[in-house]
Amino acid sequence: MKKRKLGKGNLEVPAIGLGCMGMSFGYGPAADKKEMISLMRSAVERGVTFFDTAEVYGPFTNEELVGEALAPLRDQVVIATKFGFKPDPNGGPRWIGLDSRPEHIKEVAEASLKRLKTEVIDLFYQHRVDPNVPIEDVAGAVKDLIQQGKVKHFGLSEAGVETIRRAHKVQSVAALQSEYSLWWREPEAEVIPALEELEIGFVPFSPLGKGFLTGKISEDTQFDKTDFRNIVPRFTPENRKTNQALVTLIGEFAQQKKATPAQIALAWLLAQKPWIVPIPGTTKLHRLEENIGAAAVELTREDLRQLEAATAKISVTGARYPEEMQKLVGR
Repeated sequence: MKKRKLGKGNLEVPAIGLGCMGMSFGYGPAADKKEMISLMRSAVERGVTFFDTAEVYGPFTNEELVGEALAPLRDQVVIATKFGFKPDPNGGPRWIGLDSRPEHIKEVAEASLKRLKTEVIDLFYQHRVDPNVPIEDVAGAVKDLIQQGKVKHFGLSEAGVETIRRAHKVQSVAALQSEYSLWWREPEAEVIPALEELEIGFVPFSPLGKGFLTGKISEDTQFDKTDFRNIVPRFTPENRKTNQALVTLIGEFAQQKKATPAQIALAWLLAQKPWIVPIPGTTKLHRLEENIGAAAVELTREDLRQLEAATAKISVTGARYPEEMQKLVGR
């Protein structure tokens, strides 16, 4: 797998990473631990050596899973994790708001290092911007951790352009992680131009639209009761029915290119900028291999022009987050 560089430092990762959240959290019951360990190790064998987790996934169980799976392969992989949520003081499974106070960031780093069974976090993202803590203080706390050798690179997630600029002045930001795909194009307006100017990498999560762009979800699909998509407006049966037009279009294009819809969606992202590294998540080896195959799909300028013209005629309906979660993004 070809490598890509994130940021101005020496953070080099494969063109496609692996989002690990769904192995433990978010899309129904946690998957079998042994199977997920095997999947992550199989990913490394196939050149996927960039793994994304967070303390909030589980909470904590996903970091522990990633740590156990990758400990024997630690020198071959890049592990990204995140800080910034406030845990329930009673030890419950829910998170009660945001907390990016410098002292909390340092506590989270120590706990994440233990769970990940490592001496250094390769990429440490602020999970969501905390309006109660100046971003300069957040960047300064991570700068301290970098100077102490506990963190290698600083990242932000779902941050707005002004926040990115302010953080970057204090500590170089290697990557921004935000949603971006053929059905969520908002970052193109302001975020991507700013990242290009500042030489910051972009790590799109949900590059397959939380599974929708694979073509395997219809208006009749029933999600598990614990599946996050049940509360996402974009995934109501009515919106799924309307949004099927985009999936149909991608599917037709995929047939022409002898690829799958997922591969076209990922190849489109890779073709946007050489510093974009999507992190599709999966719990299945055949899907991992399908996603890896996207790196070999060559989209010509004419292909991209045709996709652009066709998708521009389709309006995607439904918000990507419930209202209370929407307030946490783009600050």
